[in-house]
Amino acid sequence: MSDKSSAPLFESSLKGLTLSHRGKVRDIYPIDDERMLIVTTDRLSAFDVILPDPIPGKGSTLTSISNFWFDHTRTLAPNHILSDPLESVLTDPEDLAQVRDRAIIVRRLKPLPVEAVARGYLIGSGWKDYQATGSVCGIKLPEGLQLADRLPEPIFTPATKAAAGDHDENISFEETVKILGQDVAEQVRDTTLSVYRYAAEYARARGIIIADTKFEFAVDESGELILIDEILTPDSSRFWPADSYQPGISPPSFDKQFVRDWLTSPASGWDKNSGEAPPALPDEVIEKTRERYVAAYEQLTGQKFS
Repeated sequence: MSDKSSAPLFESSLKGLTLSHRGKVRDIYPIDDERMLIVTTDRLSAFDVILPDPIPGKGSTLTSISNFWFDHTRTLAPNHILSDPLESVLTDPEDLAQVRDRAIIVRRLKPLPVEAVARGYLIGSGWKDYQATGSVCGIKLPEGLQLADRLPEPIFTPATKAAAGDHDENISFEETVKILGQDVAEQVRDTTLSVYRYAAEYARARGIIIADTKFEFAVDESGELILIDEILTPDSSRFWPADSYQPGISPPSFDKQFVRDWLTSPASGWDKNSGEAPPALPDEVIEKTRERYVAAYEQLTGQKFS
């Protein structure tokens, strides 16, 4: 793995391919009818808003973590990764240099319109739902749980995908069935929990608690459920250091929660509900966030990120 300390990439621009979509973090380039290139930039989003400052090396770290998990979970869920070398698609040396270590070639599939969320701990919107109703996505939970408590069993808490700038909305399994159909909804639920349980156990043995995570799926032309996008990264999950975990408080994390906490602190001077653009991140927040992404990769994989 090459050095990721070069200038951060806020937006990719490839001469050899045409951009079709720029998401919160990823840039999408169709290759042909069957394949596309996903470039993970250094953009950072929080509260469904893209922040003005990229995190150096973040895209490379996320790509490495996601590829690690795709490889480790392929027996549990087929995924969209193809083995085609980048050089076979990006023939321009500048294009290749720009996105090496942060681009993958994948099957071109249409995502299902539901975010597949697994929760093993009570935090975030799940905690808010529990405080209000005693349930999360219609799943009744025991009384008296605290913030960040471990749940008796992981639960599947799907959400509808929001348009850019809007918030995803938690839905019940029954509502998921109405959207996806019974068979696909059950496959998505069972696969989500299976992959989460495996990853949570693997990470826990390496000192990381995966409190929750979200997956995206597609169904291919043969009707097979395919895991797509990214999986089990600090952007799609909450990673907590196991050695400092305790219920009742919002734990420190390896993920972008550090940025969320700063944005909602008096220091930022920003109201996330104001409709105004978020402020620039201080250098210290950028560097500490970068360090957390790197620490997550190194602790999970046992490899040095250099």
